[in-house]
Amino acid sequence: MAHTLLTNCPVCSNTLIVSKLQCNHCDTTIENEFELSKFNILSTEQLQFIETFIVSRGNIKEVEKELGISYPTVRGKLNDIIKALGYESETKQVTDERKIVDMLERGEITPEEAINQLKK
Repeated sequence: MAHTLLTNCPVCSNTLIVSKLQCNHCDTTIENEFELSKFNILSTEQLQFIETFIVSRGNIKEVEKELGISYPTVRGKLNDIIKALGYESETKQVTDERKIVDMLERGEITPEEAINQLKK
């Protein structure tokens, strides 16, 4: 029975290394220190989000519809994943865009005002 790969030690929370690979067919065993993909550090929820994003071909409207979440939430989840993978995200711009979209959703500004603010 296969288990989900653990990436952190359950005792001290440090990063675990993969040190053994084994073939289930012929029982060949290879022992060494192996690197994991950056994606192995993501949570199950983050991986499911990435899968939905890819299947939607990066169409944020489709992701919104599939997951039942708002545009700002989609952008926030993307930014969290970008950071978790070790990349910089456009946090300030995203925060400003999120505020504008939230104001539009609450009816505090018109669509034209939102477009003008987003263009700045």
